[in-house]
Amino acid sequence: MSTEKLGFIGLGNMGRPMAKNLEKAGFPLTVFNRTIEKAEDFKTNSTVANSISELVENSDVVFTMLTNDAAVKAVYEEILKNDLTGKLFVDMSTISQKMSKEIGDAVKIEEGSFIDAPVAGSTKPAAEGTLMIMVGGDETDVKRAEPYLEKLGKKVKHLGENGKGLAAKISINYFLAMIYEGLAETVLLSDKLGVDRTEMLEIINESASGSGATQVKTPLLLEENFAPAFALDLMLKDIRLAKDAGAEFPVGNRNLETYEKASENGFGKEDVIGIINYLKQNR
Repeated sequence: MSTEKLGFIGLGNMGRPMAKNLEKAGFPLTVFNRTIEKAEDFKTNSTVANSISELVENSDVVFTMLTNDAAVKAVYEEILKNDLTGKLFVDMSTISQKMSKEIGDAVKIEEGSFIDAPVAGSTKPAAEGTLMIMVGGDETDVKRAEPYLEKLGKKVKHLGENGKGLAAKISINYFLAMIYEGLAETVLLSDKLGVDRTEMLEIINESASGSGATQVKTPLLLEENFAPAFALDLMLKDIRLAKDAGAEFPVGNRNLETYEKASENGFGKEDVIGIINYLKQNR
């Protein structure tokens, strides 16, 4: 067991179960969240920091799991005010490669280390520790982080220098966005044609068109429960990241337009498969 002290910043829908898995693994853990109530159940077995500076001071390896570029920038502005010598920062957020590289460079100037390690998977895999983790950074830093990342995911893939993990994450979510819209459209078509939804989803999942993505959204479509495991607005953010990174393709452009309209029409806080409600309303 490593004797390094871990820190985790960001206890949202994804960050909280991920931090819990590090806690369950027995690593010395300090957590911080701006909404302190979200850290309440860490007080028994871990330390809850009152500030980012307190967490950084008491951690050797710091994980960040935040919403977007702005949130990550704000947190690292606080982090960079501290002595970072010898510390490793593992950002697991989905942000732009540009922002990640800027932060990585700033951390290195302060004699710390930085890797990007975004994940594929939503709240259930986060809780189960079965995420796919895509990593960009120096090999030495990745090796240092691996014992901890292996408690968070079923697979850790080192893809190259800082930014390469994000390149893979943006690409896979670009594809997932199309899958979810395609699944929603298919279900609406089969509904219209009088096919039982349970039967249709079984056909999808048991045929060549099925995947882990279709299987995980099947219960939501059957129960018509669209509480967010991964919110539509977060997927929209990732499609925009893909477009900014150079995704200029016919299906992707139309997909982006659909998600933008769904968000504008009030569906952004629902789970991403809640795109079906927008499509149903506007077909």
